Formats: sequence, C-alpha cells, structure tokens
Amino acid sequence: MPELPEVETIKRGLLRLIVGKKIKKIEVENAGSFLCLDAKFSREIIGHEVVGVRRRAKVLIIDFVGGLSLVFHLKMTGQIIFRSGGGSLRNDGILVDEKGFAGGHPTKSMERELPDKSTRVWFDFGDGKLFFNDERKFGWVRLMKTAAIGEIAFMKKLGPDFNAEDLRFEIFVERILRHGKSKIKNALLDQTTVAGLGNIYVDETLNMARVNPLRLVSDLSSSELLAIFSSARKILARSIELNGSSWRNYRDASGERGSYLDEALVYARAGQACRFCGAIIEKIKVNGRGTSFCPKCQA
Repeated sequence: MPELPEVETIKRGLLRLIVGKKIKKIEVENAGSFLCLDAKFSREIIGHEVVGVRRRAKVLIIDFVGGLSLVFHLKMTGQIIFRSGGGSLRNDGILVDEKGFAGGHPTKSMERELPDKSTRVWFDFGDGKLFFNDERKFGWVRLMKTAAIGEIAFMKKLGPDFNAEDLRFEIFVERILRHGKSKIKNALLDQTTVAGLGNIYVDETLNMARVNPLRLVSDLSSSELLAIFSSARKILARSIELNGSSWRNYRDASGERGSYLDEALVYARAGQACRFCGAIIEKIKVNGRGTSFCPKCQA
C-alpha cells in the first residue's frame, strides 16, 4: 500500500508537471472509482487550471481554479501515472517517456501503454494525460468543492501528520496513550492517532526504536515513546528523500526508482541478518498484518 512517503513523492512530482495545465476531458472507465455529484458537476472542471497539489496523510489533493479539487485515495493498489504524450514503445513493450511519471503500488502498468485493464479514470490535459489505476478497485478519485474536503468522514477523523513540523512529542504521547490497551503496532497503524504510517514504516520505526511490535502502549516508558516518535520522523524523512519504496517499477517524476527498500531495516527482510546486531529477522502476524522485527534488538 502506498504510504505517506510515496504520496508525498507523487505530490512533489505532480507539482512540477501539472500546475498551470487545464483539463480538456475526463474518461471514466469504472464508475465506482470516480465519486462525483453528477455528470453536470464533473463537466464544471473542464477547462479549469491546476493551481496546486497537496497531501493530507496518505491522500493526494489536486486543486483547481474555481474552488474545485480532485481527491485521490490510493488505498492498497492505487497508482497515479502521468504521460506527456511524447513517449515511444520499446520492443519489450516498455513505454519510454522522459517527462512521464508513475507512483503508487508497483506493477507493470507503470511502464506500459495506458489506459489498460487497471485504469479506472483518466484526465486529458491536451499535452499529457493523468491516469488513476487500481487493480483491486478499493481506491477512489473524488471531484468536489475544495472547501468541503475537510468534511469527508475519514478526513475529519485523521490525526496530525507524523512528519508535520508542528507535531510535538507531547501531542503524540497524548494521542497514543488513548490506545493504552492496544499493541503498539496497532496503535501506530490507526490513522486517527497520528496519520501517515502504514505497515512498512511502522515495522521500520519500531526496529529503529528497539521496541517489540507486540508491546502494549500502556507498558511503554516515556523514553521508549520518545524513541518511537523520533524514529518515525527520521524514517519518513529518509524515505521521502529516497522517493519512497518499491520492489520494481515505482518511479518519481524525474524517472528515478524509489529506493528506500534498498536500505530497509526489517521490512521484507525476514530470514536476513539484522543491520544492528546480526540476529535473523523474523516475521509474524499482528492482527493479520505481516510484521518483521529483530528478536534480539526488539526483545
């Protein structure tokens, strides 16, 4: 699932690519993926200029002149792909587009001609097209009034972003202690506590902080909570610096692959040596989520 660093990377890429452009046409391939009042309302955005791209937790927002916005939630398998229209197809079927961009859940769709069977809705800017792909159809795009975004039910419940400059340790402690009887991994995954951490970065955070994912929040000391808070912010900053995570096809807006997993501490490293102590990384289930940790460092 694309997490905060991946969505932040998409945001930064699109800021360079689509601000100032105007939508010429919208093509909806799957009605359930495009949430809008009605067809007439969807036409209101045609001809409107993009004035900004922003992120809230794992949600991407594209703002237009006239007080309209497109809100994207990638969920588990969502992708956002921009094609400049100037690409060429190689013999192996890979589309080479120097000004193109792909972000989100990594699949071969990122490097092939679009639309394809995973495309749910796309937007024609005249000199480029923005595609929203989603294999499992859990994600969505919503066209709405910009002023109403904060009224979306799940947005109203979101905690502060983990990498927000004004998020203080005291605020984090107050919010995490509301989940005193929960395992720390579950509490960190709860987006109403503090938003932005998903499965990858929770595992990474807890390993850096030397905290076992099965520990109860109420059993953690103040120094352990500080270690978690500091580690989460360091992990997120580093992942954003490396353009997020991907095993294969994730690319940022400069054509570079996300490379955080090249230096991941524990995620996807079960059976390998811990980078800190050399013990073998183990993988367990915590409330159904695959969880990687070091049995020695996080004893």
